[in-house]
Amino acid sequence: MPAPVRKLGPLVEKERTTRDKRRKSLLSWYDQHARQLPWRVRGGGDPYRVWLSEVMLQQTTVTAVTPYFERFVARWPTIADLAAAPREEVLAAWAGLGYYARARNLHAAAQLLVREGFPETEVAWRAVPGVGAYTAAAIAAIALDLPANVVDGNVERVMARLHAIETPLPAAKVALRDLAGELATSERPGDWAQALMDLGATVCTPKAPRCDACPLSKTCAAFAAGASERYPRRLAKAERPRRYGVVYRIERDGAIWLVRRPEKGLLAGMAALPTSDWRDSPWGAAEALAQAPAHGAWRKLGAVRHVFTHFALTLDVYAAAVEPSGEGWWGDADALPTVFKKAALAVD
Repeated sequence: MPAPVRKLGPLVEKERTTRDKRRKSLLSWYDQHARQLPWRVRGGGDPYRVWLSEVMLQQTTVTAVTPYFERFVARWPTIADLAAAPREEVLAAWAGLGYYARARNLHAAAQLLVREGFPETEVAWRAVPGVGAYTAAAIAAIALDLPANVVDGNVERVMARLHAIETPLPAAKVALRDLAGELATSERPGDWAQALMDLGATVCTPKAPRCDACPLSKTCAAFAAGASERYPRRLAKAERPRRYGVVYRIERDGAIWLVRRPEKGLLAGMAALPTSDWRDSPWGAAEALAQAPAHGAWRKLGAVRHVFTHFALTLDVYAAAVEPSGEGWWGDADALPTVFKKAALAVD
């Protein structure tokens, strides 16, 4: 005797109907309005290009990443090419993209992936250097077409507005992840992940969202309340601590004296200008000259400012025509991280 058909309760049935309607609407919108991106694939694709793009996109915009991605794949078209490249060349090619631990992890991961092959599951991807929960889920969905709950800041914003979540970020992260997970299925998982990202990036934007163009507006609680920009709620951010240092620019025949940052700490292993320690109080002129890498007629050009994730840095820039000492090499500003490039290009 066949088992009786189990009927869903009206609330569960309504939730499933809403989910299916949202998925159909958003995927249909994506089919017409998907962004054209150099790493984008449909229904699975090259894990190398997807992995490379997702690492680059961590805490960085599509606009900033696109030229770097194109240069990387032109110079190192395969994972084997990247793994075989000297680490210094990879770090130099990354200069200006920020969050430099990503570049070190990228090179280490490339060598691991050449030895062991590309992982075939989301869980296995998490063991790769520089790949966290979000990146692993994105690679699994986009490159492998596996069902995965891919949640970045864009997706959090869409979920917060769709459900009018009053809990502020970051406390709301778990709830927003769960809500996004309710919409993730095995049907077109890569396209679904990218559709949500595109919606947040181009329509459901942080300011002035284009609700009139949104395929989900009919079932959006924030839109219904006329309060889209109110969400996601956020706690007030604490002011970043301020730190201070001195940077020394030595030039000869158009070249700049460069040194290598220590292998541990901020900007580890990157090319840099000689610099003092960075501390919580400004440096006086006498202190700055005492820290100089060589004796000479140093002149202060001014100061440059740069904001890192956890603090804001002010560097006084000193310049002199002196003979450098210690390990280093003559180069140009193109190989420098942004903070040192600013100092290298500073003028009186």
